Amino acid sequence: MGTQPILTLTVNPALDMSTSTAQVHSELKLRCSTSRLDPGGGGVNVSRVVRRLGGRTLAVYTAGGPIGDAYRHLIEGEGVPALVVPIHGSTRESFTVSEESSGKQFRFVLGGPELSNTEWLSCLDFLTQAIAVGGFVVASGSLPPGVPDDFYARVVRLAHEHGARCIVDAAGPPLSEALKEGTFLISPSRRELSILFDAELESEQSQVDAARTLIANGSAEYVALTLGADGALLVSRDGTLRLQAPIVDVVSTVGAGDSFLAGFVLRLAQQRSVEEAFRAAVAAGAAAVMRPGTELCRRADVERLEAGLIPVAGQA
Repeated sequence: MGTQPILTLTVNPALDMSTSTAQVHSELKLRCSTSRLDPGGGGVNVSRVVRRLGGRTLAVYTAGGPIGDAYRHLIEGEGVPALVVPIHGSTRESFTVSEESSGKQFRFVLGGPELSNTEWLSCLDFLTQAIAVGGFVVASGSLPPGVPDDFYARVVRLAHEHGARCIVDAAGPPLSEALKEGTFLISPSRRELSILFDAELESEQSQVDAARTLIANGSAEYVALTLGADGALLVSRDGTLRLQAPIVDVVSTVGAGDSFLAGFVLRLAQQRSVEEAFRAAVAAGAAAVMRPGTELCRRADVERLEAGLIPVAGQA
């Protein structure tokens, strides 16, 4: 029984820099620790984690300018197979500073370069060439200026046309448009689901009801709701699964959602059960927060946490 292909798409990647300082003050020069550089962005992070967990993946992403050159070098250094869509603008950057005295984390995300019609259409062309029948397409991350809100909806349509299952991890109008096409899985945070329904959704019952609405109207087959330290909910036509997050030392929350998604799609690609995929997802998300800055998760941590998790049927 072979592993099904996993293809990821990132149209607004970011070169992530992370560092720490004793305390954050305004106006003063803040002496920081040695910085770390990582290639970030939703889909790319998913591919990085899939690779670390022993899976096979292909990442499609945009890159341009000197930052884009550095970004490509880092991707190559991690051994992640990729198709690069060249763009005229320079790849964006993001900056994360951990305050050692408080444990707080400050995240600064710069705006992405504006893509021309030719450039974002090229992303769809690259995707069309790479989609494999029976595989998974993970479209994840924000859209840069110039890219229409229905971009992910177009990705979902392409996946359907090629017999692939499409997972969308986005927020706001791009997610709303994608849901009109019928996604395989979405993985919103509690806040993102609340925005989608324009409601608070504070109780577990209200969250499950919202997810069931999406499933009933054909917007998604699965809704994996990430709840941070409270774990996650998985809702489908077959019912609801609930998992508490394992208790770990939280060092950095950067990339936890991407790691969650990577664990999920990898186990599905390995033709494991949905319950096993859900367990791997929660384990990968928890393992990611154990690592500093933008390092993401380690395979040994994921497998150790995964072994101790047992999904239970939701009560809602």
